Amino acid sequence: MKHKKRQSQVKRKNNIYLYMTVLLMIIYIGLLAVLCISEHMDSRATIRSFGDAFWYSLVTLTTVGYGDLLPVTPLGHAIGVVFLLMSAGIMMTLFGAVISFVTSEGFPLFLLGFQRNKNWYYFADYGAEANILAANIYKEDPDTLIIFGEKKDDQMEFPDYPCLFINVSPARIVSCKKNTGSRCKIFLMKENDIGVNSRAVDLHTLPVEVYARTTNGQDHLSGNIRFFHSYDCCARQYWRSKPLCSHENSIVVIGFGNYGRCILERAILTNVISVDQHIAYHVFGDATDFLAMHRYLHKVFSMGETSETSDSLIFYDEMWERQYEILEQADRIIICTDDEPQGWSIFWQLNRYYRIHGQIHLHSNRKAPGVSYFGTNEEIYTPNQIMRTALNQAAIQINEIFRKSVDYPTLSWERLDDFHRESKISAADHLLTKIRILLKDETITAYTEETVKRAYAEYCETKKDETVRDRYRRLDHMRWLRFYTFYNWSYGVVRDDGARQHPMLCSYTELTPEQRKERDAAWELLGSMAAEIQETNT
Repeated sequence: MKHKKRQSQVKRKNNIYLYMTVLLMIIYIGLLAVLCISEHMDSRATIRSFGDAFWYSLVTLTTVGYGDLLPVTPLGHAIGVVFLLMSAGIMMTLFGAVISFVTSEGFPLFLLGFQRNKNWYYFADYGAEANILAANIYKEDPDTLIIFGEKKDDQMEFPDYPCLFINVSPARIVSCKKNTGSRCKIFLMKENDIGVNSRAVDLHTLPVEVYARTTNGQDHLSGNIRFFHSYDCCARQYWRSKPLCSHENSIVVIGFGNYGRCILERAILTNVISVDQHIAYHVFGDATDFLAMHRYLHKVFSMGETSETSDSLIFYDEMWERQYEILEQADRIIICTDDEPQGWSIFWQLNRYYRIHGQIHLHSNRKAPGVSYFGTNEEIYTPNQIMRTALNQAAIQINEIFRKSVDYPTLSWERLDDFHRESKISAADHLLTKIRILLKDETITAYTEETVKRAYAEYCETKKDETVRDRYRRLDHMRWLRFYTFYNWSYGVVRDDGARQHPMLCSYTELTPEQRKERDAAWELLGSMAAEIQETNT
């Protein structure tokens, strides 16, 4: 409604300008006609045609004053005086128009026309996250044009990369692109901005790619609109760069806001490294909503107390400061409060007052020597993270491998729903864990052709031992069971996606031999992945 009202006001204003312009043109032509008629009747006159009158008006109005044509009649003199008086106003108006054009949005829009072949990246607002992402985009692609959709504040420090500040809508920017070169990419960097930002209106109708920041974890809306979840990006990056090690049995998470929740979620889905593991996650923060959302976690975790046979989830409503024994015996402490200064305060308190034998990992944008930090803006707000080109590359490859391996029609990555995308992402993230297990190297943090090949060769050799193969199957079943339980699936005699029931949601010992063999596919993916990576590199 507001959008239509604004359009109506703009239209009314444009109509007023049009009427004024027509009126002035009529007056001007009338003056020229009167001048021509009055001068034509005098034998001394040099202005004898409408063209002469027009030329005289131009010379007078622009203050050039050649003197080749002059009015000689009293009426002609009067009209000449009108033109002389008008000339000062016209010059001031022209000067003001030039200044306005240069200082307003007109000049930047004019410059856009000369850069249509570049890759355009439009940010609805200028902020710390937008600035970091824009800088990283420019580092990777110097032949790019960064556009911020707001006026530059006088107190704002100008970025270190070339950019334009143009306070116009995305539609206006897209119209300047004229479908030349690659599609314009638009970023909404504020949380859940897609629903409240006026510049997000009708973005789905434009020939652009839209990336909007969200907190609900959704990855895709429809058509050209995609979401990115900065907290989830941080969590996935954390467990990749600082993977769980075999000697760690006690993990403390301090802070259960957006970052803490995603850190724990990714731990639940990814941290399966041994069939005999019994890791206790001690979480400090309000988990009421989390536990209400994931109501079947008790089927795969020991809830509220540590266990020697399974992983445990223990949540504390009380202050972390009182749990001396847990903190001092923890193998790892993750400080991931949403409030960064509060996180630093906790870090200094732990170091000052507690005997900590494990590592402390701090979520922080500030870098300090001797501090193991993670999740800086420079790490999170990169093209690969936000546009998911590298972060989900392995998951996309897994989906393509699956499509090639079956005879029936399957969906491409772009057409998958969120649940099946997340299923592939979880499998891909754990594939890196499988590589570490097979190569007995907990320092591996990325897929390479060489490591994938070596891991697959190790798998092919070790699976000849039925006991080892059975352990591999158990391990992947643990991961698979966690994933489906996390998303509130339960056991059912037959699979029913609507009811979220699956016949394999039971302990490994209850699976049939055929069902157990299905777990081999997750390990066999390593061979297909190696071939895919080799094909991509060549």
